[in-house]
Amino acid sequence: MNTSHNKAHEAFKITGDWKEQSKQLKEKFSQLKDSDLALEKGKENELLGRLENKLSKSREEVIKILNNTQLS
Repeated sequence: MNTSHNKAHEAFKITGDWKEQSKQLKEKFSQLKDSDLALEKGKENELLGRLENKLSKSREEVIKILNNTQLS
């Protein structure tokens, strides 16, 4: 059974130093602004939605990008 599809729809949590991660994202994606990366506790899904729209990527792609940023 493939559970990767289901995981994408679970609540996404940001781990680590978001300030540093958002800085890395702005360097990698010049179209992102501070307002796009604003993160309020418990509102990670809103952040995902903004990034999906701004980067023209799917939710799964955005989560993968964020996960990669959290690891570096």
